[in-house]
Amino acid sequence: MLPRIPSLGQKMHFGKLKRRDVITLAVGAQQTATPVIGFLSNASPALYTIRLQAFRLGLKEAGYVEGQNVEIDYRWAGGENDRLLALAAALVDRKVAVIVAGGGTPSAMAAKAATATIPIVFAVAVGPVRAGLVAGLSRPGGNLTGITNTGKSQCPRPCS
Repeated sequence: MLPRIPSLGQKMHFGKLKRRDVITLAVGAQQTATPVIGFLSNASPALYTIRLQAFRLGLKEAGYVEGQNVEIDYRWAGGENDRLLALAAALVDRKVAVIVAGGGTPSAMAAKAATATIPIVFAVAVGPVRAGLVAGLSRPGGNLTGITNTGKSQCPRPCS
């Protein structure tokens, strides 16, 4: 049971508080932060309408609904790849939980250059090993993972 909190003008007797009560008060006062997903793309939102619908649906199936229990910080380069590094750095400064590099290899490379600690999920059309995104397909290493549409010839054995 929590101690009664004194009203204005009353003294609080800290000697009567137990350590457990202080911890309970402190934890109860903290609010759980809503996780933020950083979405980085070299394109513009108009070109991503269908992909964003699928992305949001996938999040919803995993229990995350934008605006309810997750926030998405979208950063769009509008076709100007030279802006990607600054946009990725802004997501890192924001301390997002994960960066989704939705703009192919340029977005994934910018995210990789910006952080070695925040998880990055990418979708690229070229081989991620050849592009220098990951060490290998079966064990990518580092903080990057994702999907590619490279053929089976890129992976001579099962890549689980």
